[in-house]
Amino acid sequence: MSNKILVIEDEERIARLLQLELLHAGYAVELALDGAEGLKKALNSEWNLILLDILLPQMNGFDLLTSFRKVNTVTPVIVLTACGTSTDIVNGLDLGGQDYVTKPFQMDELLARIRACLRDHSRLRETTSESVQLEPITFSLKGTVVNLRTREISQNGNKVDFTPKEFELFLYLMEHPNEILSREQIMSEVWGYDFLGNSNLVDVYIRYVRKKLPSSYPMIRSIRGVGYCLEV
Repeated sequence: MSNKILVIEDEERIARLLQLELLHAGYAVELALDGAEGLKKALNSEWNLILLDILLPQMNGFDLLTSFRKVNTVTPVIVLTACGTSTDIVNGLDLGGQDYVTKPFQMDELLARIRACLRDHSRLRETTSESVQLEPITFSLKGTVVNLRTREISQNGNKVDFTPKEFELFLYLMEHPNEILSREQIMSEVWGYDFLGNSNLVDVYIRYVRKKLPSSYPMIRSIRGVGYCLEV
């Protein structure tokens, strides 16, 4: 069965182009031409992936993504927009986007990113299925407890309110205690090999995580010119 992709894009010319290219690539495609229609379709059907514009009528893409992620934290979303500032990119990823592509874009590159997202999502589902049967749902490091099923991090019962991407970043650091990790390693493992974002994105998210961590948690040390290390 073909993977189903929802395209939420208000510029009809671009929407139709995407539809034709995706159909040619073997995907099943449906269009939504405004934010309200897009959110309704996103919530009322199952999709393998969603392409989301930001500058939409009736409801902008950031608000749509926020509302969607309150209900669905699994379906991958690629933001596809002309909004290309660092703030926009960080916001789109922070709200739950798996990737961020700015217009104008190359269709071959977009199709490659779609394939990468679908591969990652498929592996995640397989890993989650196996972990439920074979692995404990929690592990701890120096009193810091990670619940893999609920995606919560706590110490002495006190939870840290991480966004999904902050959780993934801190989890990756916890999986490699006292190991120096380069920015490239972190970018590849947390954001995916096909993500081509700004080089300071890792630094931005490290700052976010540090601000939320109480002093009793393991310290994230900066390794000048290299990356970061979680000291325990």
